Amino acid sequence: MVESELAAVDLPEFGMPDEKPTLDADAYRRRLTRLRERAREEYDTFVVYADREHFANLAYLTGYDPRFEEALLVVDPTDESDPVLLVGNEGEGYAQTSPVRDDLEVAVFQSFSLLGQDRDESESLTTILRNAGIDRSADVGVAGWKHFTETEFDDPETVLEIPAYIARTLRDLVGGGGTVRNANDVLMDSDGGMRAVTNEVDQLAYFEFAAAHTSQAVRDILFRVQPGMTEFEAVELMGVNGIPQSCHLMLSAGEQAQYGLPSPSSRTIRRGDPFTTAYGLWGALNSRAGFVVEDADGLPDGIEDYVDRLVKPYFEAVVAWYERVGIGVPGGELYNVIHDRIGDPFFGVELNPGHLIHLDEWVDSPVYEGSTEPLRSGMAVQVDVIPATGTDYFMTNIEDGILLADEELRTEFAAAYPDAWERIQHRREFMTETLGIDLGADVLPLSNIPAYLPPYLLSPGRAMRVA
Repeated sequence: MVESELAAVDLPEFGMPDEKPTLDADAYRRRLTRLRERAREEYDTFVVYADREHFANLAYLTGYDPRFEEALLVVDPTDESDPVLLVGNEGEGYAQTSPVRDDLEVAVFQSFSLLGQDRDESESLTTILRNAGIDRSADVGVAGWKHFTETEFDDPETVLEIPAYIARTLRDLVGGGGTVRNANDVLMDSDGGMRAVTNEVDQLAYFEFAAAHTSQAVRDILFRVQPGMTEFEAVELMGVNGIPQSCHLMLSAGEQAQYGLPSPSSRTIRRGDPFTTAYGLWGALNSRAGFVVEDADGLPDGIEDYVDRLVKPYFEAVVAWYERVGIGVPGGELYNVIHDRIGDPFFGVELNPGHLIHLDEWVDSPVYEGSTEPLRSGMAVQVDVIPATGTDYFMTNIEDGILLADEELRTEFAAAYPDAWERIQHRREFMTETLGIDLGADVLPLSNIPAYLPPYLLSPGRAMRVA
């Protein structure tokens, strides 16, 4: 078992990417081909639903994400026709931004449009879907954003999380001789879903781009937040630049901080406040929490042992997580690494200690009690261990992203993205030589605050490290 300490730590500047990595049209075509290959084993038609919040499956396949409206992609697994993309009034023009626009048949279904807009010119949903190839006795797979298990429903495959009017139309079309089943696992299941299991080099490089921005924003908060600022003024320190967010920006101090998720307000940050912030973009999220104090003397009465009681054992558990994570490691082992160390109810670790991340902040998690699901090369994994004590000790937090890459993938990444590779190697060096964390060669940290944990936010140069 490692021992940790709070010490002066020199956090280097790891640099920022100059250009956003992108995927070309052929990458999306290959994804659609793989989807057809997977889907044709069980389905005659595969349907992908998306809206503003649940955009990631559609964006993964086509590069198109709904902005104000819903959207629906209908894919023929036999590859006999172009996929049909149903959009609302405003989506028709925006669909031109898809890298595979020429491979899509775009159909305007005006009921996807906002209230008050013209809705009387497009064909009915029934007609559009029938023309897209959905007919009597068809077996239709539907991917929304969530699939279910037998512990939740007796027949989980029949449970759809898409809007009822779409589900009803699909079931009316296929009649009693067909099926409409939840097929979201094809894309998102942690033990085989297309988005979960592996990613192309260009996609992984984009994750590094996003993580550099989210972590640098959180880093700027850690080193510059001061009592007397409002929460809104603190957010301005992040230099948010307009990259699409995967979730709302979170920052709160004082009483609201205990809930973790609130958005910033005009409340003034006070010395002694508990404080938390999280910033997520497509492909990355970073979060930290602590107290707005210089040292233990500024902590609220009764928790002067905050570092010894909470932060040290937490950091030691996260170090153990980092030293165990790797290709082939079953998710259950990572669960045990955390719960063997901070499984006491005081620490309040209830969510999965680690999960997969993609364009959406949480895809699925192979990390749960008893999991035999192995981690794979090409996965993007979020270090996400949240000790919500529910006491005056509040919490502490390290939430950063890593990539898992075997030697072949590392070689390919380094050749294609040498600047990003240099940043990753610099982060590895800091974690191993300065913080004392023994990382496997297959672990590629993405954060510009990699495992950096300053418990006292007014002394950001003092952080936890292995003693």
